Amino acid sequence: MKTRLGCLSKKSDSYSDFSEFLPPAHETTARCLKLSTDEVVRWSESFDRLLSHKYGLAAFRTFLKTEFSDENIEFWMACEEYKKVKSSTKLVSKANKIFKEFIDVQAPREVNIDCRTREKTKQNLEDPSPTSLNDIQAKVYSLMEKDSYPRFLRSKMYQDIVKRAHAQSQRRSV
Repeated sequence: MKTRLGCLSKKSDSYSDFSEFLPPAHETTARCLKLSTDEVVRWSESFDRLLSHKYGLAAFRTFLKTEFSDENIEFWMACEEYKKVKSSTKLVSKANKIFKEFIDVQAPREVNIDCRTREKTKQNLEDPSPTSLNDIQAKVYSLMEKDSYPRFLRSKMYQDIVKRAHAQSQRRSV
């Protein structure tokens, strides 16, 4: 068991290719602009900055997949979409879908929350509003910011992205 857990803990540094979150190859010029060394380094300034950058978010999602914890970012993104829903009928439908997928006990992609938060969220969703998921979303955000984000910044994956962006900027300046 200990050996298995050791292998899993090293999983995040065993990715084979992080190109899945990069812009398509035909956007070579845009790639150079969008993945400048400065921008990639700015991802380390704050978790908000990372999530607000299209490719930063994609890189973080890829990293979380390697750690088998991508349900956190997927839940956070679902909450962001939920806040944009205007129709009360769609709000109820979307709230139920999010609850069943991420919050309910034994949900297929259950986020790690305490039972008090789960119950409070369940009550909030009895009469859903655009803010019904704010508390639980903030808890999951905080968990990612304090736990996953620092590991992402220390990961081989992030270090390789920084090196690659730096190499691209060196080639542009030549």
